[in-house]
Amino acid sequence: MSEDRRLHVLRAIVQDYVRTSEPVGSKALLERHSLGVSAATVRNDMAALEEDGLITAPHTSAGRVPTDAGYRMFVDRLSGIKPLSKAEKVAIQRLLEGAVDLDDVVGRTVRLLSSLTHQVAVMQYPSLTRSTVRHVELVPIGGTRLMVVLIVNTGRVEQRVVDVGRDLAAGHEQVVADLRSLVNRTAAGQALTAVPALLQGALEQVDPADRDIARAVVSALEDALEEQTEERVVLAGTANLARVGSDFPTSLGEVLEALEEHVVLLKLMGSMATLDDEAVAVSIGAENPYAGLRTTSVVTSTYGPAGGLGVVGPTRMDYPMTMAAVRAVAHYVSTILDT
Repeated sequence: MSEDRRLHVLRAIVQDYVRTSEPVGSKALLERHSLGVSAATVRNDMAALEEDGLITAPHTSAGRVPTDAGYRMFVDRLSGIKPLSKAEKVAIQRLLEGAVDLDDVVGRTVRLLSSLTHQVAVMQYPSLTRSTVRHVELVPIGGTRLMVVLIVNTGRVEQRVVDVGRDLAAGHEQVVADLRSLVNRTAAGQALTAVPALLQGALEQVDPADRDIARAVVSALEDALEEQTEERVVLAGTANLARVGSDFPTSLGEVLEALEEHVVLLKLMGSMATLDDEAVAVSIGAENPYAGLRTTSVVTSTYGPAGGLGVVGPTRMDYPMTMAAVRAVAHYVSTILDT
């Protein structure tokens, strides 16, 4: 019973400190929360929490603030993530459904997530290592030129125009149609990383008289795949850190430098990736492996099988709301990219 009560006290301290940014004392706890115990009991519980390293005194005042371990216990003991309101869900869905392409989806997502959480939003472009080919289209555009269009399951579209060395005017429609059919039978549904070798093998099925056209198409597809290999992240809301500058009295510069290192963010999101699309991962303070982010908390989720998104902010964060927002936005991004 005493352990449950102390967890209740810890939860109250976290909630009050997140809301006010001021150290929380026993008197304030009794005034703001229905703890159902005496002031002496609350002080004893706070002493026990401090001894366990879950709260600490930032200075000689009677107030206490949560430690990284305290936030971790608070997050781990959440009975569930409160879902967003119906209005919030509708707003998310409408905003994201208005996107015209993948770049627009990413841009809208980070702006939306930053607005919802008032933190720095981060989104990883769909990972090529987990992406597949949805369709390849071949479009003659006059003379000897052919447009090769690669459509990936995440919505990414790449176009290349190649000179196939032969006039594709009337009489060659069937050649293009047969090649389009062969390429899609070979590549559709396959991982991008496996496609070049598969297409090279498929060249043997092409009539020798048409292999120059086929080689030009395969070369264009290989070029499109190669140019996509650099994974990227997009950020929004970095200015939100200034709003809570007091949470980073000496480390704001280090946090900003870490955010500029996209490789760091990619590795961090990769290490926090979950197999469950509904799961939300939280890394708090010193749990972060990168020195510049050890005064922050990072909340992430995966969207579909292809990438991750989340937020970076101070450890003094509204975890239930932030986790709910990250999970909801990831869900809608997955839905949009799968359609």
